[in-house]
Amino acid sequence: MIELFASDTPNGKKISIMLEEINLPYKVIEVNLSEGEQFKEEFLKISPFSKIPVIKDSDNKKSIFGSGAILIYLAEKTEKFYQKENKTNIDQWLMAQMGLVGPLIGQYHSFYRFNKGKSKYGEERYFKITKDLYKNLNNRLSVSKYLAGEEYTIADIATWPWIARHQWHDIGLIKYSSLSNWYQDISNREAVIKGYNFMGGGEIPKP
Repeated sequence: MIELFASDTPNGKKISIMLEEINLPYKVIEVNLSEGEQFKEEFLKISPFSKIPVIKDSDNKKSIFGSGAILIYLAEKTEKFYQKENKTNIDQWLMAQMGLVGPLIGQYHSFYRFNKGKSKYGEERYFKITKDLYKNLNNRLSVSKYLAGEEYTIADIATWPWIARHQWHDIGLIKYSSLSNWYQDISNREAVIKGYNFMGGGEIPKP
């Protein structure tokens, strides 16, 4: 049994989707970010940077923090979505999500969604950056079915939940045909539908 400590965020959804994809039983323990539960002493013992998600694996009593590390752990545990012959390529696209797509779109959410009107510079800067990320991903997906090649991997699982917030971005996902097609293809997967709704988040937004 996997215990998943998470909130209804893109990083939380990465792991719920992965758990659905690999068909491992799991239990969700909600960490209420708005009430500061991530800063409680007990949570800091398993997440030293006070971030979600975290998992505990009852098979070996291990706890793992960091969404990328968790995805790799689960992929290696089940030998799914992390093909040995393509690990380097998967890693680079996974790290692109961890270091670029997630943090930069997260900053756009902070300025444009949650603090709109407080910093014109921040809104304009991260709008442009997010638009560039859409273009970069679209360029890649115009020559590759999935981010790391022709097979669905943890790189796609990591990136997709951030694009699932496209309605927050006011960029127009549908304008980026390859990215939009990739998004819709993944949106149709049964495990993604279940994992997206792991905390009752509702239906997946259309492109």
